[in-house]
Amino acid sequence: MKPGSLASAPVGLYAAYGSNLDPARMGDRCPHSPLRTTGWLTGWRLTFGGEEHGWDGALPTLVQDPFEQVFVALYDVVHADESTLDTLEQADTGLYRKTRVRVDTLSGAEVAWVYVLDAFEGGLPSAVTVGVLADAAEAAAAPDDYVTALRARPCRSL
Repeated sequence: MKPGSLASAPVGLYAAYGSNLDPARMGDRCPHSPLRTTGWLTGWRLTFGGEEHGWDGALPTLVQDPFEQVFVALYDVVHADESTLDTLEQADTGLYRKTRVRVDTLSGAEVAWVYVLDAFEGGLPSAVTVGVLADAAEAAAAPDDYVTALRARPCRSL
């Protein structure tokens, strides 16, 4: 990819709330899209749904909830990495869709996109899924109480 090419041009901010919270994982997946900062999606909560689509349980997603907030990592995404993310997050199949959100950071509010599951809320995730989410939040320096609450989420019995 040549510097200054369309593929390396920033397309916007992506707010990761799942496994992509982990900067190392995101760096492997989208090497041209650096971490900008972390913050909170106020008025949203992390939940699970689409159990019929997941091979080991319900899939992570977000839903609006005026009393909750979700810890996120903001990445400056370039065009080529956006395509990679769309594939990894199954947005190209319609399983997830992009939604624009406002993220509260220490330097002010930022507008970013998140991937939201296009399926009904409900069902339990696997212990592996919950562990991956908690490990990613920990790697992104989420507050200890947030990580602890993730690890305490109910899981599907296999």
